[in-house]
Amino acid sequence: MSDFDHSDLDGRLLQLLLAVVEEGSVTRAAARLGVTQSAVSHLLGKLRAIVGDPLFVKSGRGIVATARAEALAVHARVLLEEMRRFATAPQFDPAQLQATFTIAANDFQRDLLLPRLLARLRAAAPGVALRIIPSDVPQPEMLREAHCHLVISPRPPDAHDILHKRLFTDDYRAYYDADMRPAPATLADYLAAEHVTVLYEPRRMLDVDRVLAARGIDRHFVATVAGFAGIPAFLRGSRLVATAPSLLAGGLMHGLASCELPFTVPALPMYMIWHLRDRHDPVHCWLRGELEAVAGPALAGSAPRATTV
Repeated sequence: MSDFDHSDLDGRLLQLLLAVVEEGSVTRAAARLGVTQSAVSHLLGKLRAIVGDPLFVKSGRGIVATARAEALAVHARVLLEEMRRFATAPQFDPAQLQATFTIAANDFQRDLLLPRLLARLRAAAPGVALRIIPSDVPQPEMLREAHCHLVISPRPPDAHDILHKRLFTDDYRAYYDADMRPAPATLADYLAAEHVTVLYEPRRMLDVDRVLAARGIDRHFVATVAGFAGIPAFLRGSRLVATAPSLLAGGLMHGLASCELPFTVPALPMYMIWHLRDRHDPVHCWLRGELEAVAGPALAGSAPRATTV
């Protein structure tokens, strides 16, 4: 059992732990913190004594974090953010805010929500900008390591330090070119068609595709694309069919026909996802509130039209 009291922990030790975990090197951590290697080694010794774990072990010419060090790093990020908020004013004036928010979203969520979000943010905070990166299949590290402020995805990472809230729920429809083929109105029509679908990296299919595969509904895929934006070009002028969210009808799938699926599949939930350290941050709370505020109007403006068969 450690002879140290928990009060021996301070922000410097937490920053040190994060630096060594993220850099994987005492030398690089020292350069990042602007201190000597001996200072890093001394503080690591103190931290090891406090937590009762070696924290890092040699691997080849470098070092790797122990499982305990990785878990402590998650908590350290939260504690450091709490310290920052402790020393800063809890209120802010959006009109004075100068910030770039990084949001991870794939093309469906990006086109549906983020243009409206930017307009709403800048109406209150002209100094705000958005940086949009792909979410693919989101991982906890995207938020833990502050690669982004928010993720918008139907797949919240399963991690104790990741929070999420549902923005909306959508249904899937079958899309096709009405000039080239009739609607796949029956299961037999649907299975007889050739299909296009989305396959995210690393080789992660859409939830609807996983559900159908699990039910033994075997389709013939002739093309897979990295995002929904790649689907329309394959459908236009062909007899191909794609299964995609209904809200795409007013955006990426504009001009294509669609119909209800000839079978039942679970609805598609969409979540905003953020890190535990940001749950009480006033700026982050404002950002999340603004995103929630645009979700309703975005859904109303993208409702699917009735199908013409």
